[in-house]
Amino acid sequence: MFNLQSEKTSLELSIDHIKKPIESDLNLFEDTFSKSMKTNVPLLNTIMTYIVKRKGKMIRPMFVLFCSKLHGEINERTYRGASLIELLHTATLVHDDVVDGSDMRRGFFSINALWKNKIAVLVGDFLLAKGLLLSIDNNDFDLLKIVSESVKKMSEGELLQIEKARRLDITEDIYYDIITKKTASLIASCCAIGAAAANADKETIEKMRLFGEYTGIAFQIKDDLFDYGDNNIGKPTGIDIKEKKMTLPLIYALNQCSSSEKKKIIYIIKNHNTDKKKVAEVIQFVHQFGGFDYAKSKMEMYKTMALDILEQMPDNESRRSLSQLLEFVIVRKK
Repeated sequence: MFNLQSEKTSLELSIDHIKKPIESDLNLFEDTFSKSMKTNVPLLNTIMTYIVKRKGKMIRPMFVLFCSKLHGEINERTYRGASLIELLHTATLVHDDVVDGSDMRRGFFSINALWKNKIAVLVGDFLLAKGLLLSIDNNDFDLLKIVSESVKKMSEGELLQIEKARRLDITEDIYYDIITKKTASLIASCCAIGAAAANADKETIEKMRLFGEYTGIAFQIKDDLFDYGDNNIGKPTGIDIKEKKMTLPLIYALNQCSSSEKKKIIYIIKNHNTDKKKVAEVIQFVHQFGGFDYAKSKMEMYKTMALDILEQMPDNESRRSLSQLLEFVIVRKK
């Protein structure tokens, strides 16, 4: 099978190396964000501390900070914009875990697993309110509008995916609609907020939003490819199949085969998606009919589209860092 790992996944593409130019800014953001999560309610304070400790790679705040520095300087509005993204994004994740009944998130127990659904829903509401107040109290209405539009799209994308998963009739166009809303809209918001915080003009903000959108689409296609790759690339294979998720490699392969073969594969996904041998059969089918290679080529296409936009921006250290961050999205192992 084709291994997505490339020669470029060396030190220069590690997150630690990429974030070097903004390391002090990122540390200041993390400290400020942690303090903003403090509350006077002991239980809530315990949960907020737990949320801060299980933070991921901080890729989204990095996009905000780099995009601000690309067009000016990192300032207080930049930090507030990054905090707004993290607050609203974390709120959606907490609620998602309740909806999905998930017990784990990034290798940690989810909030609902530790404190039950009712508390998790209230925690998500609290985070949402914190984000809204952060913007309103500082008159950052432009930043709030950008993120609110993203949260709306994320909800629409999730609902569209749920609707289509029942019938397994997702076309390639619908797939792109879903991932643009579910995944790409948030990264697009990060890039738009970063530019807006640096007082870039509307045309530039829109270009940065598009850069983030294309990056987000490439990010999601990469994630979908993990399901059909080798076992050593980070994500166990077949997870999307077990969850009846129609992703680009599978959608393309189903459009290349005979109607009888298509019916057989869909029957397996509907009725035998927990059978390891049957799931392996679907994975083999996707490779046989070119689904993996096709999706990989589309991922590279969106990466190129994102780079084309980035090349229109000021040629400085932040532009190079954003290019590296985009490359990391493509070659990451998990």
